Amino acid sequence: MLVEGGNRFMDIQKSPTGRILKASKGYYAFVPNRLPPQFEWQRELVTCLSRADFLLGKLSLEGAKLPNPHLLMRPFVTREAVLSSKIEGTQTTLGEILTADAGADTRNNPDDLQEVQNYIHALNYGLKRMKELPLSLRLIREIHERLMQGVRGSHATPGAFRLSQNWIGPTGCTLNTATFVPPSPDDLMDCLGALETFLHNREWPPLIHAALCHYQFEAIHPFLDGNGRMGRMLITLLLVEQGILPSPLLYLSAFFEASRDEYYKHLYNVSAKGTWHAWLVYFLNGVAVQSEDALSRAERINGLLNQWKLAVASTGSSVSVKLVEQFAVNPYFTTKKMAETLGVAYSTVKRSVQKLEAAGIVKKTNNSKRDKLYCATEILSILEEPTKMKINP
Repeated sequence: MLVEGGNRFMDIQKSPTGRILKASKGYYAFVPNRLPPQFEWQRELVTCLSRADFLLGKLSLEGAKLPNPHLLMRPFVTREAVLSSKIEGTQTTLGEILTADAGADTRNNPDDLQEVQNYIHALNYGLKRMKELPLSLRLIREIHERLMQGVRGSHATPGAFRLSQNWIGPTGCTLNTATFVPPSPDDLMDCLGALETFLHNREWPPLIHAALCHYQFEAIHPFLDGNGRMGRMLITLLLVEQGILPSPLLYLSAFFEASRDEYYKHLYNVSAKGTWHAWLVYFLNGVAVQSEDALSRAERINGLLNQWKLAVASTGSSVSVKLVEQFAVNPYFTTKKMAETLGVAYSTVKRSVQKLEAAGIVKKTNNSKRDKLYCATEILSILEEPTKMKINP
């Protein structure tokens, strides 16, 4: 968004959203104005907010009614971790992460696996920590430390706000040819202090508040690495903190990944042109899409589980029922790990698995004779479906 060239800058130089300031080392950087911004509540925005609120409320209500919302939350968290990391270039698939979690070998790059697993750990840590500490700069640093520990970018001071300049642009670009240069270290803490104050602002509708906070975090880019993942995680944490969702079933990374170019374009245009209305409409549409999407997936998964439990219950095997319930956590499993999870004998689980395989509920997915990997493929298919970008009117 910002390129130095004598006294000339690209379109961001006239931004109504922030200022271009000269850093102590001589380069120029964009410093966003403090939140909240000024914008008009046009009819389209009000309509989008109403629709997003309705669908999110429906997800919250129906999600709370599901017999196992906390179990169903697990694969949704994993899916979010995969897609948020994918936006940053990680190639691990949902199936590969679930396979690794089931205790089976995967051929995927271990660094990619670790990045996604770190995301899951960091998000779960944040959700638990918020019960005793409000969402704040301190908590953001703690979460970031867990997000970046031991992975590519771990050299970039996990859990610490940057003390040097970063920038955004094509691979190989320099500070002077970057697309966007966020606030310099000279201005960083002032920007973050103002953001922290707005994080606690409860005068705005929660969804609008989350959209504003996400943009601001990305514009500030406070860490040397991991800003995109941390900023997307912030959305979920804000909605949970404000009690909008009983559990974190809603994630927007699938929507952002499915419309990646549009996502970056909207963030750019807010900085360059102050197009808050367009960004908010896009964000709210994402909430509506993902609310309906999450509810559909959760209901279909739960329907399959109930159908299978009824089928295996007729055989009189309580272990088979418990085994089916675990598919909500992970459709992949090995007999050995399932025996450990359920606390029953390996031979007992093996007999139940054979019954499930004969009934077509699970399928073997590898050729190993010892650590056979099974999968409830119908559940995996539901989780791996691409996001539908339009919702019913």
